[in-house]
Amino acid sequence: MNIKAIIHPAEEGGYWAEVPALPGCITEGDTIEEVSANLKDAIEGWLEVASSSHKLGQSDQVVEIAV
Repeated sequence: MNIKAIIHPAEEGGYWAEVPALPGCITEGDTIEEVSANLKDAIEGWLEVASSSHKLGQSDQVVEIAV
């Protein structure tokens, strides 16, 4: 899965990043490499929380869609 993120320079130094498709998914780092690694962790955590917060009914089905 590929998700677009935006990396911004932080006023105090370093960088911060946001994922527009995942509201509230933000992170920061001192270098581009660090903020990129932190983005991966933030996205995985966001998706894990989002998927665990949905309760399924008896007739519901979970499917995976590749885009």
